[in-house]
Amino acid sequence: MNLKDPESMSDVLGHLLRYGVILSFTITIFGTALLVLQSGSSDVNGTLTYNPSVIPHGDYDVSLTGLISGLLTFNAFSYIELGALVLLATPVTRVFVSVLLFAAEKDRLYVYITSVVLAFLLFSIFIAPLISGFQA
Repeated sequence: MNLKDPESMSDVLGHLLRYGVILSFTITIFGTALLVLQSGSSDVNGTLTYNPSVIPHGDYDVSLTGLISGLLTFNAFSYIELGALVLLATPVTRVFVSVLLFAAEKDRLYVYITSVVLAFLLFSIFIAPLISGFQA
């Protein structure tokens, strides 16, 4: 791979995005299939239709420990949540890999610019929700 070739860098980033979306889709489909199988209902359409009394939005633990616990116990909602997280992490990972590729090219200007973009992304994901009074 020649990093000086923009096509090569574009190929790496394109593959990253493609595989991230495919992985997210696969995990989400697995979670959806698990949801249908665990419902015990022969009515698949009824299982996949939004019903607040069936889907435990109020008491479903969305913390990291809850997610890991749910994955270990094959909780369908945990797999669907993981699929969504993988999908959200894919473009952030692309920006991180861009920083590494620009660093390998020794292109300082783009390393700085892309690092600032990455810092803004990480701030908005992890820090901004913790700010008192922040409403998204």
